[in-house]
Amino acid sequence: MQGARAPRSQGLSPGGLGALGRPRVVLLTYVLAGLELTCLFMQFSTLPYLSRSLGLDSMAFSYLQTTFGVLQLLGGPVFGRFADQRGARAAFTLSFLAASALYLLLVAACSPALPGVPLLFASRLPSVFMHTLPAAQMVVTDLTTPEERPSALGRLGLCFGVGVILGSLLGGTLSTSCGVQCPALLAFVANLLGAVLSVTCIPASTKGARAGAQMPAPGGGRASVFDLKAITRLLLLPGVLPVFLVKVVSSFPSGLFMVMFSIISMDFFQLGAAQAGYLGSFFGVLQMVIQGLVIGRLSRHFSEGALLRASVLVFCLVGLAMALMSSVFHFCLLMPGLVFSLCALHVVTDSMLTKAVSAADTGTMLGLCAAVQPLTRTLGPTLGGLLYRRFGVSIFGHVQFAVNLLVLLVLWKQPAFQKVDKVR
Repeated sequence: MQGARAPRSQGLSPGGLGALGRPRVVLLTYVLAGLELTCLFMQFSTLPYLSRSLGLDSMAFSYLQTTFGVLQLLGGPVFGRFADQRGARAAFTLSFLAASALYLLLVAACSPALPGVPLLFASRLPSVFMHTLPAAQMVVTDLTTPEERPSALGRLGLCFGVGVILGSLLGGTLSTSCGVQCPALLAFVANLLGAVLSVTCIPASTKGARAGAQMPAPGGGRASVFDLKAITRLLLLPGVLPVFLVKVVSSFPSGLFMVMFSIISMDFFQLGAAQAGYLGSFFGVLQMVIQGLVIGRLSRHFSEGALLRASVLVFCLVGLAMALMSSVFHFCLLMPGLVFSLCALHVVTDSMLTKAVSAADTGTMLGLCAAVQPLTRTLGPTLGGLLYRRFGVSIFGHVQFAVNLLVLLVLWKQPAFQKVDKVR
């Protein structure tokens, strides 16, 4: 049996890992994820200033963010199913081409000879297919054992941290020295490079590359990518829906704050583009250290249920501190706790949920997980804007404490959250 599995494990099967081998495929996956995230955070750091230069007020900017969130929300599960059916190469290529189109439209929006505001809103449309991080998570999940998975997914935090640091620094610096269109142009070129690397170096499929992975029946027909029943049925598997709801509910209050952070940094903290970039880089350093190094080590000593409860508890404490926050210095002091909670929650729940489905459905499950943040970006700008205008920054801390206190009470009373068995 072991001899029969060896070729598949080494990637010599058709559609497998090819000549690169598993370690290099995983390394290239990390590189591509870091490249895409760097470009994404360059956009995040400059978009508020580009919007303001085009005459958009905070409410119009909220609509722009909501448009982006809706498209990502709708596209995440479908993209995950597309990745499961068409393979890693097609998924990465589609994501990078979509990102290239988005940044090209942003460059066009900066031109005084073109209608800037319509192009700015049109630039959100390709984001429905921009899901490089879920594609990277699928590849890492496919190529690791369940025991290795929390650490492997946690190491993607290094890519996230690099993306936040470089993206925030490059976005703020380039927009200040070379104009607000420069980061978008650089991101366009970088994503074209990512598409080329995806076509030439990423294997067609990583499904079945890990020994013992479950694959669809050879004679089974291929269902449509847009089969919503096949997507939603995963939420009805044993133990999946409770974990998914905890992921959504617990992260929503902090997501509200992060969606409004660009406005808060300008109005409440009184930061310019460069200073906001430095703050984003600090966030990236924390993300890189905590998710890339700390979470993996903690997962070897504590159960996933214990880490999940710890993340929610820290969310509560950070919420109390956020309610008393009055300066950017105070925010820097509470950032480590906020980043730990976010990292632990997402890594642990992603690991638990991918263990609960078959290997053939990991991309779809991660696509559903990837829809959580777009859900916040969909509801967050409008809801967060209303809360911020009426109650100020402190309301985000009060909401985070109250919501996560309720989640913590549910977790303590439900031992089923401590472990989700993988469906065989």
